[in-house]
Amino acid sequence: MAHHLNNYSHHKPHDLLTSRLNRFPQGAPDSRLLEKILKILFSDREAELVAALPIKPFTARQASRIWSIGEAQTQKTLDSLASRAILVDIVQNDETQYVLPPPMAGFFEFSLMRLRDDIDQKVLSELFYQYLNEEEDFIRELFTEGDTQLGRTFVHEPALPDQQTLHVLDYERASEVIETADPMGVSLCYCRHKMQHVDKACEAPLDICMTFNTSADSLIRHGHARRVDVVEGRELLHKAYENNLVQFGENNMRGVNFICNCCGCCCEALLAAKRFAHLHPVHTTNYIPSLASESCKGCGKCVDICPVEALSLVSANSPHNPKKRRARLDKETCLGCGLCVRSCPTESIHLAPRREKVITPVNSAHRVVLMAIERGKLQHLIFDNHVLFSHRALAALLGVVFKLPPVKQILANNQVQSRYIERILANKGH
Repeated sequence: MAHHLNNYSHHKPHDLLTSRLNRFPQGAPDSRLLEKILKILFSDREAELVAALPIKPFTARQASRIWSIGEAQTQKTLDSLASRAILVDIVQNDETQYVLPPPMAGFFEFSLMRLRDDIDQKVLSELFYQYLNEEEDFIRELFTEGDTQLGRTFVHEPALPDQQTLHVLDYERASEVIETADPMGVSLCYCRHKMQHVDKACEAPLDICMTFNTSADSLIRHGHARRVDVVEGRELLHKAYENNLVQFGENNMRGVNFICNCCGCCCEALLAAKRFAHLHPVHTTNYIPSLASESCKGCGKCVDICPVEALSLVSANSPHNPKKRRARLDKETCLGCGLCVRSCPTESIHLAPRREKVITPVNSAHRVVLMAIERGKLQHLIFDNHVLFSHRALAALLGVVFKLPPVKQILANNQVQSRYIERILANKGH
């Protein structure tokens, strides 16, 4: 065994891997269920090797040094892990870099995004269901820790009134992500596929969840997604609209890597939105339904279609018709998706801008830094014993920190406890 790994030989491989996963801003609480999941996805040897990998992207040469294994064998191991969507391999300028994605959105989902016989997907689905829906620690930590969340809701574009379409920003449109992505891939919906194996799936389309850009490139090359063009992408989005699916995607303006087309009964994000509504586990759109009580007939169609149960029927307080009911909106729970607009037969609902603008991180780096600061894990991004930060990488990360509000900067410096960063922050603007 490699010298580097010998130092940790007294630890169980999958315990080491769990510790590695918990260096991500969104962690993976340890449990017997998690251990069973990881043992299906990783052999003992793979768990030990992956546990030693850095958070930051790395090359085969860097992994070879970390593992003290020959570069040819290292390359073979990395490519094997990438072929199973454990690692994402990114090819840029004729160089391949590898990165271990977090469990979600990451290798948990990837394991069920195609039919495969190298793992027992039914057993894995049952374990996922228990870990995410019965134990709850993981899903609570994933969706409710901090102010900045992993995902955001995209507005249902056909529901926007004509006067609002002029004001909706490009990054708020799922259609814009589809139009500008290169490449785009489509895979099985992880959530509904998992629910099929536990006999809880709905009838919504399965082959409809979308990946983009670098993530899509890796998944397409290894057969976990099929490449689609813009035309088919538009068709799939229209299909999602017709099936009343909510577009839930990566919470950044630029370089969105995934959009899931979600139902309220299977989707982990929407289930979390119902279970932990008061903690705001999912970022909303910049829109909110406005209800016209006088024309509402109380039919309940909007109540039935709402994926997070933000609508209910209450008494209309009509002196002439005591049984008359009307729809009522819980604004704290509402995602602003707009599905209720298309369901209303009397056109009593329309989307209006929220009073307070929802802030969306510029890119994934901005989001990850914010999540790390809020969850007390910034030090894991800056200091990594396995691969030293380049000056360029450090400058990029600090550039994000410098643009944050003062309170976030203080939190960042307190976590890192660096005199260097403290001095830079103190001198910023001088």
